[in-house]
Amino acid sequence: MLNKGFRIKKDDQIMVIAGKDRGKTGKVMMVNGPKGTVLIEKLNMVKRHTKPSEQNQQGGIIEKEAPLHLSNVMILCSKCSKPVRVGKKILEDKSKVRFCRKCGEVIDK
Repeated sequence: MLNKGFRIKKDDQIMVIAGKDRGKTGKVMMVNGPKGTVLIEKLNMVKRHTKPSEQNQQGGIIEKEAPLHLSNVMILCSKCSKPVRVGKKILEDKSKVRFCRKCGEVIDK
């Protein structure tokens, strides 16, 4: 699976539509194309037990974000303020943009 064709990109505002964090919103930190997952700021937090190392001198229990599958998130439209499906279209100046399928608002800045 390649990153080509994903409708979710870094820095998008999204809403989780399935799982333990259902209904929560956040900002996309990273999209993992080959695995089809996204990492969202302060969502899907998990605890990791780590040994002391050079980066983490103390060790112990660390809380961090875990990836969510792309099928469990939807983009939030700034105009609708609801989770929406995203379409792609080509404008007159030959640039490709993403748009909201509900209201037609362009999502790309």
